Amino acid sequence: MHALALELQNMGHLVSGSDDQIFDPARSRLDEAGLLPEEGWFEDRITGDLDLVILGMHARKDNPELQKAQALGLPVQSFPEFLGHHWKKTPQVVVAGSHGKTTVTALLMHTLAQAGRSFDYLVGSQVKGFDRNVRISASSDLAVLEGDEYLSSPLDARSKFMHYRPKYLILTGLAWDHANVFPNPEAYAETFRQRLRTLEAGTQVYFDGTDTALAQLLAEFSNCSWQAQPYFPLDHDAHQGRPHFLDEEGRMHPLQIFGEHNLKNFSAVKTVCRALGISNETIYDAFERFEGAAGRLEKIWETEWGVVYRDFAHAPSKVQATVGAVRARFPDRRLIAVLELHTYSSLSQNFLKGYSGTLSKADVATVFYDRHALELKKLPDLPPEEVARSFGGAVYVIADDATALWNHVASALQAPFVLLLMSSGAWKGLSWHKLLDSLR
Repeated sequence: MHALALELQNMGHLVSGSDDQIFDPARSRLDEAGLLPEEGWFEDRITGDLDLVILGMHARKDNPELQKAQALGLPVQSFPEFLGHHWKKTPQVVVAGSHGKTTVTALLMHTLAQAGRSFDYLVGSQVKGFDRNVRISASSDLAVLEGDEYLSSPLDARSKFMHYRPKYLILTGLAWDHANVFPNPEAYAETFRQRLRTLEAGTQVYFDGTDTALAQLLAEFSNCSWQAQPYFPLDHDAHQGRPHFLDEEGRMHPLQIFGEHNLKNFSAVKTVCRALGISNETIYDAFERFEGAAGRLEKIWETEWGVVYRDFAHAPSKVQATVGAVRARFPDRRLIAVLELHTYSSLSQNFLKGYSGTLSKADVATVFYDRHALELKKLPDLPPEEVARSFGGAVYVIADDATALWNHVASALQAPFVLLLMSSGAWKGLSWHKLLDSLR
């Protein structure tokens, strides 16, 4: 939302906003642009001369500013509805699926930029070479969108990706997530089914051919007016201790990011870029230069005796893929995997069962959660022993105490090690950089 505000201001619109909590980097960026509002909701700021109210997921239905806008009859649109309306006549590449959306979108943006293509975009993380997460132009012949399956707004229970009109649709996988709005795997699959039902004739769908759940879903659409094509991991090998992929002629190309899941991400982007007329030479050069999206298996600290990665992984499929990728990349190092349970789904007792075995490839497996998050999400208490049972194996669970978490992790850092930090939360304010630097 803050990136959209900055982009709309850059286009010459008069922009204002509201929120009850604003954190960095949004706070600093809004402040620099003169858009940082006083925190809180102030209904007197909603007046009849506003052209449009854009509603995010954070505001509830009883929000006083929203109620005032409705009372005045002002047009109210969700974030994805606004973007979908703006790009309704623009050819779109939409990246959807349970995992890998941000990395695939970032890689596609990077490759298109390397090819000299101009395009609009929406992505869920900071990408090197791009000023912000959203770009909207007055006229563009292509838009690249990260298509989230989460709800559009408190007034719109449709998945966000329902507002887009893809010419090309990438589906990265189908694994249950967002248990607060999709109570079971079938309900989750249904929103993807609805997306497929409403695709326009001629849409090209590219999907992970190794995902059986996704393949089964697509098999329901054998008599549709659009086409589906599977993609598979790029052929790969290791050379001089670094991951490489092999092209059609058997030549090796070095990569800066690793993991089986990323080899599938590269394959998806290659397929779309070829459809967009980009040459293999340009694609391969871009792949070699790609450093990843911020917070997605990102190296954040390194010495001669250890390395630390952070990843946004939180759902079971993401956690398992990330741990597996790091283990394969560093087979001879001591792997310490630390996962923070932060989302509604990950803290839900029914959903926890899906984490069984996801940390099994780590030498030291630790799970952390803050009980205050349970209170905020109005979930019942979650005993550490229940969390440990859900994960299975020798998993150490710590609740609430960030200092105890650090002491436990620090005691496990035996060289040579790789520390993997997985979270979409804030570790209860724990500063990993500061604490790790104290060990140098």
